Amino acid sequence: MHDQVLDPADGHGAACPACESQAASEELRVRLPSAEAITTLGDARAAIDGLDAALAALLERRAAIAAVVQRLKPVGGFAGRDPERERRIVEAMAEHAPALGPDRLARIMNAVIETGLDAAADR
Repeated sequence: MHDQVLDPADGHGAACPACESQAASEELRVRLPSAEAITTLGDARAAIDGLDAALAALLERRAAIAAVVQRLKPVGGFAGRDPERERRIVEAMAEHAPALGPDRLARIMNAVIETGLDAAADR
């Protein structure tokens, strides 16, 4: 396993001024297990559980920030969706996850975006 730090300032996205002011305690480090190194069902499930926990934390944070976006946009909610922006998000993600590809990532991100909009409406 190895840790991977994805830095949006490395050319895969815009640098985030709010991220620059965050304390180090706000950084999330995730163990990325090597699928080739897993030899038992228990190890595979433990690896998935760890990834799922990190994914849940990231989705929660993404939803909170998406709620801010909804408040800042002139037209929020489902009516304010920006298909071009969503396409760019998927393209950028496909660079990090080429095995999933843009079509699968588009389906995943559609669910993430719709769920985030739904959660933002509850805030």
